[in-house]
Amino acid sequence: MTALRAPFTTLALRQAVFCVAGVAGALAVLAVPASVPALGAFVLWASGALATRPTPTVAPLFLVLFPLTLALLVVLAAPIGRAMGAAQRSLAARLLGVRVDPPPPRPSKRLGALVADGPGWRAVGYGLLKVPLAIPAGYGAFCYVFGLVNLSYPVWWPLFRNHPPGTTLGPVRALTPFGTLGTRTFAGTFLIAAAGLAMLYVAPWLMRAATALEVAAMRRLLGPRRLAERVRQLQVTRAQAIDDAAAMMRRLERDLHDGTQIRLATLAMNLGMATEKLGADGPPPDLAQARELVVLAHRGAKDALADLRDLVRGIHPPVLDNGLGDALATLATSSAIPVAVDVDLPDRPAPAIETIAYFCAAELLANAAKHSRASRVGLGVVGAGGRLTLTVEDDGVGGADPAGPGLSGLARRLAVVDGRIRVDSPPGGPTRVGIELPSYV
Repeated sequence: MTALRAPFTTLALRQAVFCVAGVAGALAVLAVPASVPALGAFVLWASGALATRPTPTVAPLFLVLFPLTLALLVVLAAPIGRAMGAAQRSLAARLLGVRVDPPPPRPSKRLGALVADGPGWRAVGYGLLKVPLAIPAGYGAFCYVFGLVNLSYPVWWPLFRNHPPGTTLGPVRALTPFGTLGTRTFAGTFLIAAAGLAMLYVAPWLMRAATALEVAAMRRLLGPRRLAERVRQLQVTRAQAIDDAAAMMRRLERDLHDGTQIRLATLAMNLGMATEKLGADGPPPDLAQARELVVLAHRGAKDALADLRDLVRGIHPPVLDNGLGDALATLATSSAIPVAVDVDLPDRPAPAIETIAYFCAAELLANAAKHSRASRVGLGVVGAGGRLTLTVEDDGVGGADPAGPGLSGLARRLAVVDGRIRVDSPPGGPTRVGIELPSYV
């Protein structure tokens, strides 16, 4: 059913618009070199028409203006390439939902920086590459547009070809990838419609291949270079790591101030009051009140210990000392939903990776218990090829939003160690969240 609906989806229409825009861009690129001879011819014509003595003035004027025109094109090539690249990235984001990061900005607006602009010249190379890429794009757009046109022939034929019997009419032509089809009869329009339907169903695959090639070229030539992109990612993840560390310190300070510190202050106050009740000087000791104060102090000491234990567990769970498998099994026993744990780790990951994986699993299980309305959850961990893959899957109602605060926060924390998160949660379920981490950092 998906293949049958493919030509009639908004995605197919957006791909067709993108392909048509690609053909238009290729024609614009071809028009640039063609404009140079045209400009030279115009200079020759204008010089001969305006000069009182055409013969001695035409050649020198042409020899001066023509190199100046070429030099101007060389200077403006990189800025024009950048502008074209920005327009193409915007078009891909709007029509295809593909985001290509822009290259670093030009460091200076001086003439030398314009000519030596590497990203600008790579964008010029992309413009030249659009010419061969326009061939599959144009072919796919042709099949899509003229497939719709050919499919409409049986509809409009009775409206415009209703001449009296005996009237001789010329054939109606239809364009196909294999040439033109002509018909003089209404029955022949169904053959054209069949050809149009075949074109329409082939078009999405052609346009998908053309847009895939176009996106690959954009990522290679219009985006930042790999080293620059890596530096940018490291800068972003470093900032995220600093923010996460600051947020953790604020949370620890708040937990200590609002919880443990108050309990210890209450404990000290109760013990002080008990000491006064049992004092050696003054009236006889009030043993009943002293006992009550000691009981309250004892309870406060246990609560403070529980708070400190939870605080330590939030920093580094002691159960992780026995390995990630035991830690996840212990975590599963405290879940409100039955959790099936499957761990396959040939080698033990680095302690930092184990801690990140544990807290990711804890947050995902908490989200499942809170929002999914699931009856069971599967928690799996696999280590292979220097990577650790953690998967949490439930049979709930689905609809988890990767851009929500919980999952987006996980994605930011994972990016610090080059980790990734994939969320598959269609409405109605099931929900599957996969996390990939390097085994060692």
